[in-house]
Amino acid sequence: MALLEEHRRFFAQLVVHSAGSTDSPLVAAFSQIAREDFLEAGPWWICAGAGYLRTPDADPRWLYQDVLVGLDPQNRINNGQPSMHALCLAAAAPRAADRVIHVGAGTGYYTAILAHLVGPKGSVLAFERDRTLAKKASASLKRWPNVELRAHSAVTQESDGRALPPADVIYVNAGVAELPTPWLDALKPGGRLVVPLTPDDGYGLLLQITRTGSGRFSARGLGRAGFTPCIGTRDTCASRSLAHALGVEDWRVIRSLVRGDKPDASAWCHGRGWWLSRSPPED
Repeated sequence: MALLEEHRRFFAQLVVHSAGSTDSPLVAAFSQIAREDFLEAGPWWICAGAGYLRTPDADPRWLYQDVLVGLDPQNRINNGQPSMHALCLAAAAPRAADRVIHVGAGTGYYTAILAHLVGPKGSVLAFERDRTLAKKASASLKRWPNVELRAHSAVTQESDGRALPPADVIYVNAGVAELPTPWLDALKPGGRLVVPLTPDDGYGLLLQITRTGSGRFSARGLGRAGFTPCIGTRDTCASRSLAHALGVEDWRVIRSLVRGDKPDASAWCHGRGWWLSRSPPED
C-alpha cells in the first residue's frame, strides 16, 4: 500500500508539472483520488497508438502513468489522459466552495477530482448520457456527497427539462462544434468554461472562456486535442469554419468570444450566434 501511494504521489506531480502547473491543490487531488476505483477490475487496456495493450496483471500501479485507459476499447472511449486534464483543470481553476458543472463525466474519475478541489462547501453537477458509464460513475461517486450525477444530456436536458444552475466552472469532456447557449448563460461573472472545440474530422482546440461581464467573454486556446463528440453540439457549418481556421491561422491569436449573428472582421471562426475573435473583449 505504501508503494502504491508513492506511485500515486509521483504520478500527481508528473502530470501536473507536465501541464505547466505547480498548483498544490491540484497535485493533492491527483494524489488522493484512486484511478482504479473508477475502472472495472484489472487487468486494464492501455491505449497505445492505433490499438491497446493489456496490463500484465491487476496491480493498480500500472495505472499511474500518463496514459489513456480504455473504458470501452471497441468504441475508443477512454479514461482521459491525465496531463491533458491537468492542463484543463489548471485553466478552469476550481476553488473551494465553487459551483461546477461537469459535462461528460464518464465513470467519474475527473468528477471526483473536481469534487475534491471545490471541497464540502462546493458542489459538482455532473452529466453522463451513456447509461453504462453513468451507472459506474454513480456507484463510484457515492463517497462524494457534494456530487449530483444526472444520467442524461447537458445539452438538451432531455430527461427533466431543468435549466442549468449558475456556475463558477463548466468543465466539458466531449468535443463540441457549436457552443450551447445555456452553457454561456450559466456562467457567473468571472466563471470559466473549459471546452474542446472540435471539427467533424481531426483534432480540435481546447478552449478556455471566461465571463468578464454581462455578455462579455475573454477566450484563449490551450492546445490541440481530440475528443469523443458531444451529441447535440455538432454542426456542419461551425465544423467547417473551425477546420478552416485551424488550417490557416495560429489559434494563439484568439482573445475573446462574441455573441451575435454577424461575425465582424476580427472573427477567427464562428458558429450560430457566436464567434471567436482576435480582438480583446470590450470594456
